[in-house]
Amino acid sequence: MAHWLQLMAESLPSLLWAGLIFTIPLTLLSFVFGLALGLATAIARLFGPMPLSAVARFYVWVIRGTPLLVQLFVIFYGLPSLGILLDAFPAALIGFTLNIGAYSSEIIRAVISSVPKGQWEAAYSIGMSWRQAMSRTILPQAARVAVPPLSNTFISLVKDTSLAAAITVPELFQAAQRIVATTYEPLILYIEAALIYLVLSSVLSQLQVRLERRFARYGGMLEANA
Repeated sequence: MAHWLQLMAESLPSLLWAGLIFTIPLTLLSFVFGLALGLATAIARLFGPMPLSAVARFYVWVIRGTPLLVQLFVIFYGLPSLGILLDAFPAALIGFTLNIGAYSSEIIRAVISSVPKGQWEAAYSIGMSWRQAMSRTILPQAARVAVPPLSNTFISLVKDTSLAAAITVPELFQAAQRIVATTYEPLILYIEAALIYLVLSSVLSQLQVRLERRFARYGGMLEANA
């Protein structure tokens, strides 16, 4: 067996294990918490009182205007100066959650705003409260429109988790770095890590297509391709 192929075969279990134990949980938890934060932020900006709306805008402005890597460094390396000590994984989870929350809030705000005003009026005309109109009429319609951009955000997050290696989270990319430190074969191992990310992204892209078609079938915003 060729040397490079043998090296990739030997390192594959370690890389997959790191992805299973750290990369995937970090991605899923960050996206779920970030989506919840994004929804709350979007609603605060659209319907909240002025002080709350201003806080939400400031949060989005700061997160969107600074690099994700810098945000992770501030949380993991900077907060200890204030006496706040966090382990690597919780620090990465907080950083990714805040980042996803800001970007997803803009998506959610846009899709909620895209729902015609007549839908609100129709909901109110049959006696719904604001909360009922939002949960039963507005959000279901907005969710269909939000599927493609939120899916893209999720796929990007899978790749962005490699930045967690910079704050010592032993995820997939750092596992590759550790193997490189002992084998001195950076090209082979980094290509292998890239291929794993490529496979994950490709699988998620196919799931996104299926999800979009499903929403289209039940009255979504896209026409399903024949």
